[in-house]
Amino acid sequence: MAKNTNKDLRNKVIYQIFVRNFSKEGTFLEVENHLDEIRVLGTDIIWLMPIHPIGKKNRKGTLGSPYAISDYRSINPEFGDMDDFIRLTEAIHEKGMKCIIDVVYNHTSPDSVLADQHPEWFYHKKDGSFGNRVGDWSDIIDLDYSNNELWDYQIETLKMWAKYVDGFRCDVAPMIPIEFWELARKEVAGIRPDCIWLSESLDPDFIMYLRSVGLTAHSDCEMYSAFDISYEYDCYNDFRALLTNGISLKEYCNAINRQEYIYPENYVKLRFLENHDQLRAAFLIPDAKKLRNWTAFNFFKKGTALIYNGQEKSASRLPSLFDKDTVNWDCSEDEDLTELIKRLSDIKHMKLLNNGRFFVTPFGDSFLTAKYSDGINSALGVFSVKSESSAVTVEFPDGIYTDLISGSKVEVSRGIIVSNGEPVIIFTEGKDNE
Repeated sequence: MAKNTNKDLRNKVIYQIFVRNFSKEGTFLEVENHLDEIRVLGTDIIWLMPIHPIGKKNRKGTLGSPYAISDYRSINPEFGDMDDFIRLTEAIHEKGMKCIIDVVYNHTSPDSVLADQHPEWFYHKKDGSFGNRVGDWSDIIDLDYSNNELWDYQIETLKMWAKYVDGFRCDVAPMIPIEFWELARKEVAGIRPDCIWLSESLDPDFIMYLRSVGLTAHSDCEMYSAFDISYEYDCYNDFRALLTNGISLKEYCNAINRQEYIYPENYVKLRFLENHDQLRAAFLIPDAKKLRNWTAFNFFKKGTALIYNGQEKSASRLPSLFDKDTVNWDCSEDEDLTELIKRLSDIKHMKLLNNGRFFVTPFGDSFLTAKYSDGINSALGVFSVKSESSAVTVEFPDGIYTDLISGSKVEVSRGIIVSNGEPVIIFTEGKDNE
């Protein structure tokens, strides 16, 4: 792992914004106008999806994917200009939050500035034409990191943006040599010593496929040598399989618990129910009570919590990456997760959740119980993933506690807690039972 990664990142909440579809206007200014609403959720870091101009050649949809970038050093005019962007970052900082931006360094649009000025920096097919190594990404062409000059250009670009932002979320980072990222981290530290590095790690099956065809595909363990946070794609498929009854609750818990010993002691995972590449949580989990339980469990897991814009309103439609497709912010009272997320963010900020031993246990096939302990203090979460009511066996000292989510009193008696189907999180100080 990056040796200077701060475990306090496990206490952070990231709010992801796709500027185009965040509002009807789709501008930096409209994001700025809503910063108070974002901050009140408990947000610590705002992640702006790609802010750069989009290529026109082979464009998908009417507006194109923000991940088909034509110029790494410019601003997408859809969103505003450089002054608008700088003003937004300053406003984010004034509100006590940090800002990270997307870095898409595996590829560019076919008509990018670099393709025009430095065609030798790109992968070429046998006939000499530009190409990409992943067939369905038809709107992009791959860069070739065997060129040292490309490394210099890309790192200088990162240093340029690091004057304004606090970190980078790096798209398909494992497809780029880890040595590049290690050097980039070192160089950027001269501009932004506390820069946050978030890696979009890869799905295990995709890693195996890329390796089978001779392409670079680093594991999460390798990525931790340069990055602070990595996606939890190593267990996301288990989550999806659980929802469709493809695996048992015990198998899912095993996948999460495994992370405690296969990664470095200060590992940080990005915990999400949804993002711009995955189906909305409210679509996958249409029952409102179940969704509240899964949302609470996601925040309680060890790692950085992610909210994708609209998730707080239980938006069920995944916005298109290629067209104007504004988030639907309307929802019923039962579907509105705003107040729940506020309380969960307060819990996420507790010190115990960044340094305690974390363990998840199934109870039957309907409940997840999760516990933090540091030898002195402990916190327990009970999550009814099928929104059922039941007596649940837990390892926690007997007593009367305050549920940190609802504020109501909860009793643990002879190692049993009674669930009414809503998520419960309790904390005890100085009474750890391990």
